Amino acid sequence: MKKICIFALILMMVLGTIAGCGGSGGGTPAPGDVSPAPGDSSSASGDSSSPTSGEVVWWGWTPGSPANEEFIAEFNKEYPDIQVTWKQTTIDAYDAALRPVLASGDGVDAFQVSAGSANGGIQVFGSQAVDLTDAVIEALGADYHDKLSEDSITTMLVGGELKGLGVGTVYSGNLWINQDIFDRYGLDHPTSYEEWLNVVKTLEANGVGGFVQGAGQGAFNIDTFHAIADNVSPGAFTKAARGEIEWSDSSIVRSLELWKALFDDGIMQAGALGLAQYPEANNLFMSQQYAMVMMGSWYTSNALPGTMQTAIEAASSTDAPFTMIPIPFPDIAGTGHVGSMFGDLDYATAVSANSANIDAAITFAVWLGTSQTGQQMIANTLNVVPSLKSATPNWDVVELVNPAKQNDSIKEYIENAMKTEDNPRFAAISADMNELLQDVLSGVAGGMLTPEQGANQLANG
Repeated sequence: MKKICIFALILMMVLGTIAGCGGSGGGTPAPGDVSPAPGDSSSASGDSSSPTSGEVVWWGWTPGSPANEEFIAEFNKEYPDIQVTWKQTTIDAYDAALRPVLASGDGVDAFQVSAGSANGGIQVFGSQAVDLTDAVIEALGADYHDKLSEDSITTMLVGGELKGLGVGTVYSGNLWINQDIFDRYGLDHPTSYEEWLNVVKTLEANGVGGFVQGAGQGAFNIDTFHAIADNVSPGAFTKAARGEIEWSDSSIVRSLELWKALFDDGIMQAGALGLAQYPEANNLFMSQQYAMVMMGSWYTSNALPGTMQTAIEAASSTDAPFTMIPIPFPDIAGTGHVGSMFGDLDYATAVSANSANIDAAITFAVWLGTSQTGQQMIANTLNVVPSLKSATPNWDVVELVNPAKQNDSIKEYIENAMKTEDNPRFAAISADMNELLQDVLSGVAGGMLTPEQGANQLANG
């Protein structure tokens, strides 16, 4: 009996040791125990996630098909056992659609986030994402700050943790024109208010729409207003957003006057306030019913034949791709301050803390945001300026619709955008100010507010 008791005691001790090794308790690790690898949440959480296999559902709004499917196909050459499914929503519907899915932890593993107050704002969704710092260090080394753009890191920090990994930056402040239509009617690019108005009138006299904007979608109104404000007084918009000058400053009032004039004088098309930028204004430009539109650097991808053909078909048009050219915002204030651009990190990839495939999702996010292969693909799509500094468009591979007329202007456009310093697009605007700006711009455009009243509302907001 004594031998049996001793044997039972030894057996209990052995089983207890085994259970302790396999449990997730907070005991002190024994010497020689291996810590989980950076980004490997499976060891910490006890789930079955793997960094080299699994199913990842990736939510977002940009750049869409066919680009994102091409990214996934290239990713699968390196990680064939990770199945990535792209789930796209419209810009306006993104936040509302994502919230319940993130909360439930079912149906989203990786998701797009943005800086500041735009859709998918990291300050809104960052609390539901994992910290990617260790994974980035593992991929690029401790000096990763030197290899990635500053915006791709600083705008994605929440409480000191890297909650999204930047993919690329976008810039705004310019117009895009249909050069084929301009050539047809012998028109020059407008460089002043009068020239812009005359171009619109000439086109309309020939049965073609001049300039189109979906002024019912407020974020793009802010872009146009920001461009006007930089034309009136460079940097005024950003200074007001940061509280360095009052929104009631005379430069902001003058900018609101010019914003209102666009509607009163007919540069803005009739019914602009009832139209969305996406899909309506975009479709009107892509179907060549209008010759000018206010879009930023993300629109550059439409200079690629395949991407443009997809956009044209989505606009219910059967036309062939046309020659699209970026031009500076006209000098409507007559100050000579032209060519200013403003930009933010367009989107980053976050990984849901509730995902059952965290490690596979981290692998995808890191590949898209830090690998030379992934970032080179990003560069060649011309949709954003890549976060990885060593990735730039390969002009020997990039094929435009009309290289003779587009190559030089688009190269110069991208180079000019990359020179932009300290002029953010949305990052300096709080969510409350974003909403107030949209309301004020709509009110001034529709005549419910005078420019002075609008400026005062912004100042008191």
